[in-house]
Amino acid sequence: MGSGNKTLMLAHGFGCDQHMWQHLIPQLEQSYTLVLFDYVGSGQSQISAFSEARYSTLEGYARDVTDICDALDLSEVHFVGHSVSCNIGLLATIAHPERFSSQIMVCPSPCFLNMPPDYRGGFERADLEELIGLMDRNYMGWANYLAPLIMGAESSQELISDLSSSFCSTDPVVAKLFAKATFFSDYRYLLPEAKHATLVLQSAVDSLASPDVGRYIHAHMPNSTLRIMASEGHCIHMTHPELVVREINAWLSD
Repeated sequence: MGSGNKTLMLAHGFGCDQHMWQHLIPQLEQSYTLVLFDYVGSGQSQISAFSEARYSTLEGYARDVTDICDALDLSEVHFVGHSVSCNIGLLATIAHPERFSSQIMVCPSPCFLNMPPDYRGGFERADLEELIGLMDRNYMGWANYLAPLIMGAESSQELISDLSSSFCSTDPVVAKLFAKATFFSDYRYLLPEAKHATLVLQSAVDSLASPDVGRYIHAHMPNSTLRIMASEGHCIHMTHPELVVREINAWLSD
């Protein structure tokens, strides 16, 4: 959608779909061409295309991104990824740098695990294993527990319900595999290999990815720009769309 000279590919996070970008679209489509999609296994994608072998790691999702670029013959794409899609975008842009122009990372984390002594991703392995176990025992309860934690205490009940509903609409088998690929991976080693200029938007208060994670990314990724946003929560494209749009516009006009 849209008709601008610059192309933005918007890639949703874990348990979400392209619907989560609706708060940015009205402003972005006035200036840019937007490409939205659902990863295989998410949203309105064809569940029959899901493969456990392909999607047990984030590399499989990165192939979704490059497949779309090939199918639409996209070039000079500005990849806008939320959360885990920042890692997926990093994989895709390194594998096929000719398709991309820059990356915009919204609340990224290259690793959600604490890795002493020099890295705190925010979670101990046992905590994440317990979270995955909750998915097996009570999938609806898991979604209702995680949604407010991700959105932040100041978020409206409407936005929390949107995220919880998105979690609940995802096939449990797909969600568990995606969760493992998201929360137990460590892509810090890829940061120095980034091929393109990158804008990192980190929320000032985020239970999943603290500002220190953003500072770590900035310190290890060449040609990166860090913005600590005056916001709370992990889904600032939903809770603070005006701030995100302002940063995107400034980045793409520079």
